[in-house]
Amino acid sequence: MNKLASFICLTIALVSCNPSAPDSRTAKMSPDSALQADTLPRVTGIGGIFFGSDNPEEAREWYEENLGIVMDEYGSVFEFRNAVRPGEVNYLRWSPFDRKSDYLAPSRKEFMINYRVQHLEGLVKKLKGNGVTVLDSIVAYDYGKFIHILDPEGNKIELWEPVDSVLTRMGGKTTK
Repeated sequence: MNKLASFICLTIALVSCNPSAPDSRTAKMSPDSALQADTLPRVTGIGGIFFGSDNPEEAREWYEENLGIVMDEYGSVFEFRNAVRPGEVNYLRWSPFDRKSDYLAPSRKEFMINYRVQHLEGLVKKLKGNGVTVLDSIVAYDYGKFIHILDPEGNKIELWEPVDSVLTRMGGKTTK
């Protein structure tokens, strides 16, 4: 019995020291509420996939005809539900760019990933503190804020703090 009591005490002590245990701010919240209260500057998902193409128009037509992806003049907007707030619609932009465009520069790669983020200003501050190359300044539009950075291999990355409700109001065709 002493071994069992010692095991229980040790387990309680270890759990109370667990750095991943909820802090006092979120301990009494439901898991969904705790996630919604999360303001940590970080990536929350993929916001876009951009890639070079010899003929973007032809590429869009091929993907629409053969894979059923709904297109607009830039590519496709994929619509999905937010895992934390299922009533909220979120978006991902898929787009072929003319290979001759400088949109993906200074990267030598023919693609760019756009990451959805929360608290962009805080994330940029952290990135600069870590010595990450920040290519431009934060630019704000009605549908969100953007900035571009480089990863260690020189790949251009776009960070986007979205305002999905504006995109929803704007309407337009989406791939679901």
